[in-house]
This record gives sequence, structure tokens and C-alpha cells, in this order.
Amino acid sequence: MRALLAALLLLCLTAPLPAPARSRAAAASQRKDTPFPAEVQRALDALVRAELAKGPHAGLSVGVLHGGMRWVQGYGLRDLAHKLPATPRTTYRMASITKSFTAVAVMQLVQEGKLELDTDVRSWVPQYPEKPWKFTVRQLLGHLGGVPHYDGPEAAENTQPLDTAGALALFADKPLAAEPGTKFVYTTWGYNLLGAAVEKASGQGYGRYLKSHVFGPAGMRHAALDDQRTRDKQHAVGYRPYRGQLVPSHFLDVSSRFAGGGTRASVEDLLAFGQAILQHKLVPAETARMMQASMSTREGQLTDYGLGFATYPLRGHYMVAHAGGQPETTSLLVMLPAEDVVIAIASNLEGEAKRQRRISTRIIETLLEDGLVRRDAHLVDPVDAVVHEGLARLFTYGLSYHLWATRGPGVLPEPGDLSEAFTRMSGLLDRATIAQDPQAALQRVRDAHQPREGSLLIRVGAHMALTLEKTLGPEKLREYPQRGALAFFTDYLAACEQVPCATPLRFSESLQKDARHFDDVWQRAQVSELRRVRLDEVKDAEALWPALELATANTSLHPDYVDEMVRVAGLLGKRGRKEEQLRWLERAVALHPQSAPAREALAKVQAPGTQETPEVPAATAPRRATDGSSPVPDDAGLLPASHPVPQRPQERAAEQGG
Repeated sequence: MRALLAALLLLCLTAPLPAPARSRAAAASQRKDTPFPAEVQRALDALVRAELAKGPHAGLSVGVLHGGMRWVQGYGLRDLAHKLPATPRTTYRMASITKSFTAVAVMQLVQEGKLELDTDVRSWVPQYPEKPWKFTVRQLLGHLGGVPHYDGPEAAENTQPLDTAGALALFADKPLAAEPGTKFVYTTWGYNLLGAAVEKASGQGYGRYLKSHVFGPAGMRHAALDDQRTRDKQHAVGYRPYRGQLVPSHFLDVSSRFAGGGTRASVEDLLAFGQAILQHKLVPAETARMMQASMSTREGQLTDYGLGFATYPLRGHYMVAHAGGQPETTSLLVMLPAEDVVIAIASNLEGEAKRQRRISTRIIETLLEDGLVRRDAHLVDPVDAVVHEGLARLFTYGLSYHLWATRGPGVLPEPGDLSEAFTRMSGLLDRATIAQDPQAALQRVRDAHQPREGSLLIRVGAHMALTLEKTLGPEKLREYPQRGALAFFTDYLAACEQVPCATPLRFSESLQKDARHFDDVWQRAQVSELRRVRLDEVKDAEALWPALELATANTSLHPDYVDEMVRVAGLLGKRGRKEEQLRWLERAVALHPQSAPAREALAKVQAPGTQETPEVPAATAPRRATDGSSPVPDDAGLLPASHPVPQRPQERAAEQGG
């Protein structure tokens, strides 16, 4: 481990400071990727194997690109019956990642003047019946057109090959699910309309266009439409879990969802696609900016989805991603434009979204965060929870948007009157005001990044990041994703003493006091043995319990270990060690008395006939404010959400099918 950390530190120290986005992209397009250092390769391999060891799996392929370095590997079997291994060359169904391919095709045609973003879709697809409202290409790209998604098993389980007209006929007579522009409605059918528009505007079939203008230029040698008749011997056989075993997937002909979920590719192809996006080989930087910026509803609510990609801030990283799930497959593509990272994961086992999210989380921790484990924070006092979440949101929105705008193709909202914005932020996090109605105050904090609220969190947080960069140097910003929100905030306060900052830009005295107090308590609540490993990953969790209990005793703020403790209990249950299982769940409840997942897991074990404790679903477990782990929802597989919210586009994409 020390060798690995030394290697990662050397990489960080020797890496050149970021150049402007365009010059970086031009230089990157000329380079030839090299392998990661051996220590990093071993760490990446170990984290994937550790995750696969937690449950049944078939085949899995993983690929990572970072700053000119590359790692790809296959695990398990692409064909269980014939014992054929999964490799980087194995092809899988891409499911909803196809939407990103389609979006690139659309934007290329927009660049050429053959399509228009804000014109009625029926201009290019006149065979689609007129609806009560018109909707545009732009709205369809962002799932704001109101076109519905599958409305029942029959609609999603087509077994016959269909051409474009047949695929459109499946939903042509369906009513719109919402007035266009008013609501995010994730829709594969809507992307089929975009595929038809691509055909009309280009004069080519959808598959032929992708091959010529997307797959070919990106270097995606094995990507194609998923036609059962033309699959090669490297394509993975699909499986699904059933009564504790893996059985073959149900048959599905994906021509019915051709532009929303009808392609296949390898992880090598996915890496090539992600790299081409970051290097602006497929669309120019100005177009990439549009695609990576979250759209918003008519009322000014961000959707966390741009033009063909989920896009949102996460622990100071600006994420651009898409996931997919359908019979035979689960897939995930993650890009970090500011850090020049691409992660591609594909499996021939259905329902693997949570596992793939955990793997991508661990990869980011390993490459960019010194291997430190991200944990939410447990706060007992509701006022503390609101203040803490506000600090976490300032950090993740501020740093991620600043980096996206200065190291990637992004752009920041206009700063406006910063003194007024900082004063408003201090008012939102005023303890006396929060105490009057903590729930209402929490909602105000959670809405403060929205355009309708003047993008307050983004404007204030980005100014903080800029001040830190000017005062402490660009390399200092690299530390905050691992150090978290409290370090970001307290370092800003210290930087303001050097600059100096105007009085309103220093925040209120009470907020400064809260931040310093939280930081002190958080540091004292850490367990050194658990900084780079999770409880359910150590050989003897019991041996660490005394240190964990001591560190978290009598503290108002400490790391949230619920998920890890429940997983430890689940492993003990599977081994028949019921008394130890019960003890760990009782500890989880005692350590996190407000945790519904902990109480539910304990009740399940105490109920007659319970055999084991299931893993806590990360996407549905209620969350609290965090220590600087993302205060935004889990989307492309990276982190648990820090507060209870509806599933985001990527989770819906994986679970509803592509």
C-alpha cells in the first residue's frame, strides 16, 4: 500500500499544471496511451476482485484512462456453459449508453446545419403523429420532450426485428407523459425519434451513420448495432440472477429501441468513445460544453442531464456519464473532463448497476483521492445537519464547476453581486433561522444551486475555489476531493486573511465558528485503520470495533458506517454466525440511532424465518449531510446520495432499460 501511495503521489507531483482546455485537448489527441505504473495496476485489479468476491458474477470488463495512462482487464466468463473468459475485447450490449452515441450524431448534424436544436421534431419525423404540444430536438436530447418511456412489459419486451418505421409505431399513438419543458421524463422512445431524425437529416441509415461518423472516427473498432445475426464469437452471453443462480437472459430484439439502446461494443470501444469526447474529436469544445451542461425545466430546475449525458457535480468532480441496463447486460461510462479520466465497465449479468457504481467509486478514490474512503457524515442535531449540508454543497458545486470551466469545456454562471450572494449564503446557514423550521431550511439549501435561485451555490463556491487557486496555487485544488468540504471551507477562511477578502466574502462569524467546530470534531472522529478500507473489506472487522466505538463516542458528528456495518452483518449471516450478525446490527443502530436502514436490517434479522441480512440499497437508503462526499444524488455509479431524493437519470436508465 505504501508503494502504491508513493507512486500516486509521484504522479501528482510530476504531472504538469493544467493547460487551457483547448490546448490540453489538442496535445492529448496526439499522445499514445501508456500503461499505469505496476503498483496502480495491482491496486485497480485488487479493488475489482474484492468487489466481485462479494457476490455471484458472470463476466465483467473494466477499462480506465487517466492523463495518458491506460488499464483494461477482463474478469469471469463471457460464456458460462463453454467457460469462455471475459476480456477487454469482449463485446456487450451497451443498452442506454447508446443514447450518448445518438446525441453525438445529432449534434454533429446540428454543427453541419442539417438539424436544428429548437425546431419541432416533426420537421424531420413527419410520420410521428401531431400531439397537443410541439417539442424540439433539444428537449428530446434532455428528456424534456414529454415522450413517454416503456409503459408496461409488453412495450419493453419486443422479440421481432423492426425497422425504423416499426420501432416508431410502437409508441406513435401514446400520449405525451408531460407538457414539454415542464418535467424530466426519461425516455428511450424519445431517442428513437432522434434516431429517425438522424436518418432523415443525413440520408443514411442510423447504424451506417454511427459507423461512419461516430464509431469510426473515435476508433471504436468493434462497436455496431446489436444484430443477433451478426454477433461475433467475442460477444458475451447474457445472464440474470434467479433463485440464487445465474440463468440465461430472456431474449430481446433491441432493434425496437435502436437509437435509445440498440448497440453493442467492448470496454475498449467505450474508452475510445470517452477519450474522443474529452479530446473533442467528435464534436468541438463549444458543442461539448452544451452537451455537458445540465438542462433545466421551464421553472428553472436543473435535471442533472445535458444533451445525451447525465452531468452533475460530485465531491468536487464534474461528472459526465451514462449507464445502461437491459436483458443480457449492465454497462457504465464515466468521464471527468477536468481530470482527463474515462472509466468504462460492462457486464453480461443483469442488475449490476450498484456493483458497477461501487467499482467506479473505488477507481476514482484510487486515482484522484489518495485511496481515501468516502463516507457520509452522521449528525444528530438537525440544525447541525442543515449547516453541514450547506458547507458540503458549497464545496462540491464550487470546486467542480470551477474545474470544469478552467480545465474542461465548461462555463460558469455570471458571478453577479458576490457580496450580496455571500450574505445570502450566510443567511441560509444561520442557526437561529434554521431552528425555526429545519426541514424548510434544508430544502432551501438544497435548492440554492438552481437557476431559479440565481445559481447561488455555484457562484459562491466557484469564487471560493478561484480564491484558493490564486492564493494557494492550482495544485492545492487537487487535494480537496480527498480532504472534503470542511477543509475547503476553512482553507478559504485562511486564504481570506492573506488576500484579504472583503468582509461580506468572509461569511458570518457564526458560520465560520460552525465550520471550524465541525472540522475539529470530524478529524477526531476518524479511525486511522479505516481511512483507506471499508469495514466489510477487512479480514477481522471485530478487531476494529473498539477503535471505532472509541472514536465515535459522545460526538455530534462522525462518519456514517451504516452500509458497511450492515454488509459485515450480512456476511456473518451467510456464514451462519447469527449471534455476531445480530451484534453488528445492534451496534449499527446504537451508532446511528436515526438510521432507518439500520433499524430495518435489525428488524429483518430478528423476524422469524430470516436467513440473512440483505445489502442496503445505496440508491434508496436515506442519507444525511456529508463530510464532503457528494451532497448531490448518486447517478453514474459514483457515490451514495447525501439526502433522500428520487433516482437520477443514470439509475433510471439502468433499471428501466435502454
